[in-house]
Amino acid sequence: MKKITHIISFGLAASVLLLASCVKDDLYNTSHPGTGKVTVTVDWSEAGVDTDIPDTWTMLMGGHSGTAANGLRTLSHLFEPGNYQLAVYNTPEGIAIDNTTATVATADGNWDGVGTFVTNTPGWLFTYVQDVTVEADSDQELTAVMQQQVRRLSLVIEPTGNAADRIESIEGYLSGVAGTLDFATDTYGAASNVEMHFTKVTDGEHAGKWIATVRLLGIAGDQQKLTATLAYAGGNPQNTLLESDLTEALSPFNENKSVPFALGGTMAETPSEAGVEATITGWKTIEGDPVEAM
Repeated sequence: MKKITHIISFGLAASVLLLASCVKDDLYNTSHPGTGKVTVTVDWSEAGVDTDIPDTWTMLMGGHSGTAANGLRTLSHLFEPGNYQLAVYNTPEGIAIDNTTATVATADGNWDGVGTFVTNTPGWLFTYVQDVTVEADSDQELTAVMQQQVRRLSLVIEPTGNAADRIESIEGYLSGVAGTLDFATDTYGAASNVEMHFTKVTDGEHAGKWIATVRLLGIAGDQQKLTATLAYAGGNPQNTLLESDLTEALSPFNENKSVPFALGGTMAETPSEAGVEATITGWKTIEGDPVEAM
């Protein structure tokens, strides 16, 4: 009986060892069984046709960041299981990034007492944010479809009246443009001003009109207003003040930023106690791209 007992015991031990070996192979699918690895592929298909795709970009997750310069990026850190926020972005000229908040560089304005001015030619900012759940013993592959966050704006003015041909310059600024954007929450802030330098169109379907083109992070605040001064040849007539409310016309500006946004309006002059003032009402969206039509 003793001999039989030894044989049975040995057989049970071998079975347990074999089972343990199989269980280990089944449980561990990676070389990092207690953590997770994240690989991100960057997709630029949503970028506008007139933009420049950045050469490098940053990936930020769980306080760990890395810079990539090709389409595929594996974050070097192995993450503990849990919930994280992945942010992918580039840092263009004229825009600073702090975590997920983008801030446009300030600029000198030629208009005193109207508040902060931001640069009217920041680089093209692209961002992507996603909540990620990391599981232990996993290799996750994610695709970041980059969203364009800077949009081109063109304002086209058609002067009227006897002095329209004598206009030598139109200089002004637009208020209510965004100085900051938290791209994780789509929150626009720091309502600022941006200078608008108009030039006369000499060719194309908009010949004779005046156009100003800027690049904006977005609009912010309760009102967007154009204020400008029209100067005439020989100072005759005297300078004309132009003021126009664009709040309603610009209300959709923060959406679909990969498509250039253009508005056109006809300027009407009205007499005032100070002389002659001008305004534009009924701004209309211009189909197509007026910059390309010039």
